[in-house]
Amino acid sequence: MAKSDSFFIRAKTSYNGTTFAQSSIDLGAYVDALGKSVLRIHNISVQYGDPTDLILPVSATSVLNCFQLTTQSQAAMVDVTDKSVIASGKLSCIQGNTGVTTAFVTEALDIAPQMWSSGYLVGVEQIYLGVDSTNAANLGIDQVGIVLECTVETLSSSAAMALALSQQ
Repeated sequence: MAKSDSFFIRAKTSYNGTTFAQSSIDLGAYVDALGKSVLRIHNISVQYGDPTDLILPVSATSVLNCFQLTTQSQAAMVDVTDKSVIASGKLSCIQGNTGVTTAFVTEALDIAPQMWSSGYLVGVEQIYLGVDSTNAANLGIDQVGIVLECTVETLSSSAAMALALSQQ
């Protein structure tokens, strides 16, 4: 199996902080199932909000901001039993009582390519970054960005086509 040097793919999805939003990531330059070329995602890093944004304190409430990376377009968040899920995670924020200045922020990757011994193979030419939130607008978060560490690999034509068909 031929491999390339690793490279990075970057993408972001903007949203209003209260409803599901999704954007596509074109992998056509790297993936060609007929030509036996597939993409292996080794790692994913996630950035919640613009780097200049501050996560604002919330009052007596909790906020859950979720992302998912899938091989199929979605209309809402899906769980890991959906065969299209490559990665998913969340940013949780809570502040105990109104007027309390201490807030707790936790980030978790539910599933990610770096959790597997060989990363995650992708045989489709489009993947999708979806985001949703219970109320991220209160935190000042209006986008989720990702950085994928990837390599391009060659499979047999039958293996590449089987992979592509299984992810559509």
